Amino acid sequence: MSGNHPYRRAGTVIVAGTVVWFVGISPVSRVYMTPGNAERLRMLQAGQRGWIVGQHVAAAGTVAVPVGFAAFARAIAAGPPQDSGPSDRKAKKWAVAAVAALLAGAPLFVSSLARRASDIEGFAYRRGSSTPFLAYSWLHVVALAALGGSLLSLPTKRWVGLTAAAAAPAYGAVLVAKKDIPPLFFYLVEGTVGAYLMAWEDPDARVA
Repeated sequence: MSGNHPYRRAGTVIVAGTVVWFVGISPVSRVYMTPGNAERLRMLQAGQRGWIVGQHVAAAGTVAVPVGFAAFARAIAAGPPQDSGPSDRKAKKWAVAAVAALLAGAPLFVSSLARRASDIEGFAYRRGSSTPFLAYSWLHVVALAALGGSLLSLPTKRWVGLTAAAAAPAYGAVLVAKKDIPPLFFYLVEGTVGAYLMAWEDPDARVA
């Protein structure tokens, strides 16, 4: 990894995880926008094999994204503590908080995906508790807020930090109003951050 691109490896993992997640949710994607329970079940039964495989693929992406952000947190101010400044230390603390929220939320969504794969009728008819998914969603909101704080503490372009920071209250408002939110919104922001981290050059960065 080049010292001019200290977060390239982390960004690559984040983007790869995001792409894998989107691939996983793509089979029978119209089911998410179909209001009728019976019609959803018909669609899932027609594309059952792709749906089941897709849930496992999406689970892999769900796990990979927090791993990428953990690599990002680790790479911030890598080197002796005395060499890092207050901004680096602040950025690292915010990044660690974001990673903690993402790691706490990932198993909740993976369990939801496993349930979708094993009980397609239950998913079609919206059976079962929504608590794990809501907890996962709120942890994502916390993660985006912390990620925004981390990026705004680093010498990155302000738009990338503001994008993550602004998404947190916006998505939180949707959750309060709708008690639901498409997870793709989380991954769009995180994938954008990952792509930025892949390309960002810092001449003074130390190799992690």
